[in-house]
Amino acid sequence: MAGVGSALRRLYLSIYNWVVFVGWAQVLYYAVLMLRESGHEAVYAAVERPLQFAQTAAIMECRSSRFNVLLLNFLPHEDFECCDKVVFFLGLVRSPLSATLPQIGSRLFLTWGILWSFPETRSHILVTTLVISWSITEIIRYSFFGMKEALGFTPSWLLWLRYSTFMVLYPTGISSEVGLIWIALPYIKASEKYCFRLPNRWNFSYDYYFTSILALMIYIPGSPHMFTYMLSQRKKALSKAKTA
Repeated sequence: MAGVGSALRRLYLSIYNWVVFVGWAQVLYYAVLMLRESGHEAVYAAVERPLQFAQTAAIMECRSSRFNVLLLNFLPHEDFECCDKVVFFLGLVRSPLSATLPQIGSRLFLTWGILWSFPETRSHILVTTLVISWSITEIIRYSFFGMKEALGFTPSWLLWLRYSTFMVLYPTGISSEVGLIWIALPYIKASEKYCFRLPNRWNFSYDYYFTSILALMIYIPGSPHMFTYMLSQRKKALSKAKTA
């Protein structure tokens, strides 16, 4: 039974990684094509659908063991087996939440909360640097894990790319994210989109403008934390490869 579960796990992860790899490959292809043919103003329109698909799919990578345990503990006994299978398939990628959630959260915020929500930002040159930085990073990452799950190994050159290219692509990606949020702020404030004003039936107020400012502030401690984490992972992975 354990062997069947392991095989299903590898099959699921192989399919997931290669499907998302194709999504990011489309993003890079269309971004470069439009950049050459029509300029950076046309890039977002060309990559919107594959970008939204590939980035939103990253939600599948979030796993919280404590959440899974709590969920299963509160289930009736007859529902345990069914939900356990769901948790198994939706929680296969074991990454530290302190590293996974900030990255996925910030990217979803940019993809849906900024670019999709405020069309005024889509023609800026930072959209091009953003999607190219993201797509190259993810093409390398998903091909790395796709080969690892499908073949059981990864070539040394791909391992090096996986743990080295972030030193250039992370700063360009983060700079683009921060820049686009900053550019969107006047449009967020003027439109009052996603805001709730008093009085209302729920007696609750919410301002998306201040949420966006808070998101910008989170980048101050968050970016160094992520970069330091990736440096430590690089050192660990490349040292292990040398001794293997």
